[in-house]
This record gives sequence, C-alpha cells and structure tokens, in this order.
Amino acid sequence: MTARRRYSYRAYDGGPDPLAPPFDLREAIDRIGADVLDGSSPRQALQELLRRGLGERRGLDELTRQLWQRRRELQRNNRLDGTLQQVRELLDRALTAERKALARQDSDDARFGELQLDALPTDAAGAVRELENYDWQSPDGRAAYEQIRDLLGREMLDQRFAGMKQALENATSQDVQAIRDMLADLNELLSAHARLEDTTERFGEFMNRHGHFFPEQPRTTDELIDVLAARSAAAQRMMNSLSADQRAELAALTEQAFGDPRLAQSLAQLDAMLQQLRPGQDWDGSGRFRGDNPMGMGEATRALEELGRLESLGEQLAQGYPGASLDDIDLDLLQDVLGEQARVDARALAELERELREQGLLERAADGSLQLSPKALRRLGQTALRDIADQVAGRSGERETRRSGPAGEASGATRPWAFGDTEPWHVPRTLLNAQVRRAGGDPRVLDVTDVEVVETERRARAAVALCVDTSWSMVQEGRWVPMKRTALALHQLISTRFRGDDLALITFGRHAEKVELGQLVGLEGAYVQGTNLHHALLLAGAHLRRHPDATPVVLVVTDGEPTAHLEPDGSPHFSYPPDPETVHATVGELDRLTGLRAAVTFFILGDDPRLALFTDKLARRCGGRVVAPDLDGLGASVVADYLRHRR
Repeated sequence: MTARRRYSYRAYDGGPDPLAPPFDLREAIDRIGADVLDGSSPRQALQELLRRGLGERRGLDELTRQLWQRRRELQRNNRLDGTLQQVRELLDRALTAERKALARQDSDDARFGELQLDALPTDAAGAVRELENYDWQSPDGRAAYEQIRDLLGREMLDQRFAGMKQALENATSQDVQAIRDMLADLNELLSAHARLEDTTERFGEFMNRHGHFFPEQPRTTDELIDVLAARSAAAQRMMNSLSADQRAELAALTEQAFGDPRLAQSLAQLDAMLQQLRPGQDWDGSGRFRGDNPMGMGEATRALEELGRLESLGEQLAQGYPGASLDDIDLDLLQDVLGEQARVDARALAELERELREQGLLERAADGSLQLSPKALRRLGQTALRDIADQVAGRSGERETRRSGPAGEASGATRPWAFGDTEPWHVPRTLLNAQVRRAGGDPRVLDVTDVEVVETERRARAAVALCVDTSWSMVQEGRWVPMKRTALALHQLISTRFRGDDLALITFGRHAEKVELGQLVGLEGAYVQGTNLHHALLLAGAHLRRHPDATPVVLVVTDGEPTAHLEPDGSPHFSYPPDPETVHATVGELDRLTGLRAAVTFFILGDDPRLALFTDKLARRCGGRVVAPDLDGLGASVVADYLRHRR
C-alpha cells in the first residue's frame, strides 16, 4: 500500500514573491492622470511615476539612493578616496594634455583621436584599460598615463612586501639585485620547510640578511609563512576580481616595475609554494570589505572597479541621456549590487512602461510627443465620476433619469429597481418576484430585490456647453485640477449614460476656444491675464444653435469677473477693472442665450464680492442660477446641475 504523502504550508521565504503582480495598471494611469491634470506633460508624468515607483515596487529614485549610499559607504568605510582621486587626477591631466595636442593638429587622424577620447568609458578603470594601445600625441599626456600604470603597479606589488613600493621607486640595479637575492633565498627556505626540514638556523640567517624587507619581524618560519600567505592570498583575490585584459596589464606592470622578468618568475614560484603551505587561506575569493579597517591595495583595486560599475549603473538609473530606456539597465549588475529584489523592481518598471504603450494608454501625437489616449481619458473620467457619485446621489431631486425615449409613454418592458429610480413600480412583476422568492424558503413578505419598475420611452436630449476659466488666477489659487476633474466627470457621464447629449468644452482666458477633452486635460497653466466670458458665451451659443431640438444648458466655471471681450475684428481687448464695453458685450451675448431659452448656471470659485455681485445680476437677468461650491464640491455641483436641467 502506497504511503500517503504529507504536505505542510508556510509563508514563502525564498526571495521576492513569484506570484506577486508586477504592477497595478489602473493605479498607474490614475497616478499619471493626476500629474497630467496638474499641468505635467504625459511624458513627464510617466517619468515621475517611474521615479517614484508604484505600490510596493521601488522607483528609480529609491534604487538610485541605495546605489549611491552603497558608493558612499564603500568610499567612507574603506578609505578609497585618496588613491581613486589620484588616479582620476592623473587621467584628467593626461586627457586634457592630449586634447590640447589634438586641437592644434589639422588632420583626420587628430579628429579620429578626439572621437576615441570622447568614447572612453566613464569609470577610471575602464578608461585606463581602453587607453592601453592609444597612440599618444602629447608627451605630457603619455607621461601622466605612464604614472598611472606605475602608481598602480607599485602599490599592488606593495601587497606582498611592506616597503616594496618605496624600494621600486627610482630603483637602481643594486636594489633590483637585492630583491632578486631575497626572493631566491626565500624560496629555498620555504622549500626546505615544505620538506619538513628543521629551518630554525636557516631562518635566522635569512632574517639577518634580508630582515629589512619584513617590518613585521617574524620570529619563526611559520610566522613568516603566515605573513606572506595572507598577502599572497590578497593579491590572488585582487587578480580574481579583474578581467583577463586587466590581469594581463597588471602582469606587464609587474615586469616593468621590477625591470627583470626573472623576478616575476620568482614571485610566481613563491605564490605556488605559499598556496601549498597555507591552503586554508582564501585563494578563490574576489576581495572582501571589512568595515572601518583600511583596505589593502588588492581590495582597493577591486573597489576602484566596483565604483566604476556603480557610476555606470547610476547613469542607467538616472535615464538622463538622449534616447534613455529602462531596457538599458543592466539587471545582472543591479542584482549584484542591490540584491534580487532590486532586479525584480526594475524589471517591473520596464514592463509597466511597455504595458502602458501596448495597452494603448499612451500614444504618439502627430508631432511625436507622448499623449494620453482616449482609453486613458475614459479611465480618468471613470475615476473622477466615481469620486463625485456619492455626493451627487445624496442631493435631493438630483438623481439621474433612466427614461429612454422622446414620447414619455410606457414601453411595456420592466427592469429591476435601482437606487435613484423615479419610475412607477410594475406591481404584477414585483408581487410575482416576491412569491417566487418565498416559494424558495425565504419567509419575508416583500424585499427590495423584488421591485421592478416600468420602462418609459422618454429621454431628454440636451446640448451642453461647459465653459471653464483658464486664466492665471485659476492656477495660482489651486483651482486648476478641480476644474479639469469636473470636466472629466461630466464628459464621462455624458459619453457613457447620455450618449444622445452633445457636450462642448470651452476654455476662456484672454480669448476662448472650443477644445477636445485630451486638450483640456493636458492643458498647462500659463500666465494669462484676462477673463473673456463674452467670447466663451459666443462659442456656447454657436454650439446650442447646432442642436435646436435639444435642451440648451450652459455651465460656467469661473473665479473672476469678465475683464476681456472680442472686438469686431476678432482681437481680444483686456482691461482691469472691467470697462463698460466688456460688460456690455458680455451681457449682450447672455441675452442672446436667453433668447435660445438656455438654462445658465454660474459656478463661482473664491470669495470675490465683485464677482458674486456681477454673476448674481447676470443670473437674475437670464433666469439662471449662481452656485458657490468649495473646490471639493465643484464636480458634484456641476454634475448635479446638469442632471437637474435634463429633467
């Protein structure tokens, strides 16, 4: 009989959750839309979203902050700044001298040389490597570059023997011979120790002759081996951390520093002997940092390369260069530096950017700029309408109608009752529903779910002109975004529930203009003086006349009295305080709307007493209304007034 398998379940702890959704597309478009409503371009809004991140996914700013924190810790804790700055100064000196020399030459080779210098990697280690085979035209540049090679070579050799850096500087032939003799005697001593011979006397003789090379003053052969093995292992870890080209370069520097290939051979023999005698040392590592302890030159070389990688990764995350894309980010390097979760976050951001385009939420305009698509605008409209729906539903007498035709007679059909319906109940269907439910075991006599109402063949058709003030005061006083959200909500309501209605969006500042929803949403605030209500009412009247069979509705959102009007030649005239011609032109256009039997409502923002007095007189003249909502209630007031006029 097969044994039953037993399973246990617990929280996943193997890294980033593999089942976690990469992003919330609806939240992303809401965030982008909020920034666009506030005046940002869609491209700026997308970049801001990627910088801030989404949900639990870190953005580029947070990844960059952690990257530079790692860089600061690397420099501060491991004392890297001195050597790094010296190498950079020498490199800058070499490149400056070379560029000056090339600028004085009028030849194709000189121009090609300049291109080579411009294409160098941004990190010092990469630039030094690229310049290895460069044909220098400046003697000073070549000398500075050779100083870099000499500096790195001497300091890396200093890992093996304390004081070697000084011994190799301006070394004479006698100095080189002394180093060669020391290495030969050292290798013989260690070979004898490896054969398990008693090396006490030989060790004493060695230290008497060569002790000045060993400031640690070891007392036995084993202590000498311990000191040398630790340094040799550190040198090996440094070599392991470098590329093949860099290892070849360091080998050449070693031969150049010693000035004798036989010395390099003696060092290789010494390394092999030490690895045999101390196999427990870390010979396979690649440089480890040890907090506040000063770093050896092998680890410093590793840190120099690491800093170059961090700088390169920082440029990728900054996305500040032309043609930048999240696909440019080296995810393997990011994971090495900041961990697996950073890779997951960066990949999710790239997928989010790609998905926004593939889903048609962002599209290219004719001029190549990025803009919100109609699909994205509908999504923003849904959000805006949902935010004000509860406010509208709570207003007495301002519920939307569901009548569906022009005649106002019963169509013979019924439907379930929904909150806000004003149609009469269909009693037979309601009672039948109750009986069927009770037959199923529900003891209640009547429930709201049983109610059905009569469908009627009536739907009022309206022509609506929403005129919104776009003068600078709307931006300055924080009324810009509420105005746009109001237009979004009204547009969404009409386009989804009252498709027979026709909405015109009209903006007015120094002059007025009929705009599409995308234009209004993406409109940036500009310093414009003038509130040309006359021009806005003129455009509203033209829209109403195109729909003579519809109920005419004009909704005006403004925060200032009219200060501009159109001259007969079509040019705007601005004056503050308003001159009589502006007032006369505005009132005259309002009278023409009154002749069309238009229902006019003024929504005034702020507490300007002159505006309140002026709009009150206008409303009395045309039989309209004045509403003074707060910013949070602007959308609800406009939508509720529209629904009231439809009935």
